[in-house]
Amino acid sequence: MILSPVTVLVVEDEPLLCELMVDELKTLGFVVLRATTGEEALRLIDGDEPVDVLFTDIRLPGRLDGWDVAEQFRMKNPSGPVIYTTGYSGTPVRRVPQSAFMPKPYRPAAIVKEIRRLSGPA
Repeated sequence: MILSPVTVLVVEDEPLLCELMVDELKTLGFVVLRATTGEEALRLIDGDEPVDVLFTDIRLPGRLDGWDVAEQFRMKNPSGPVIYTTGYSGTPVRRVPQSAFMPKPYRPAAIVKEIRRLSGPA
């Protein structure tokens, strides 16, 4: 049986952080989609390429925040891993079940570890 690569959607409006995370994931063999706003993320979630894992900043420009993106992602992929991040401590929590929170600053390796943990045995 051939396993297809896992597709991760990275939703991050800080260009340097986004590039760092995307590069790390690609190096490890993940397929990576990226978005800088919640609206852009939803277009990708509803698009033709299936999204297996969501890694999202909570605070995003536009009308939708990371909580909104995660809720929409879960409607399409009920068991898909969700990892949230933010650098703001005062953000009210609305996490979906079976998700993880990684405060900024984070190490990309820690995010990859959470993706693997939440995805279950390979």
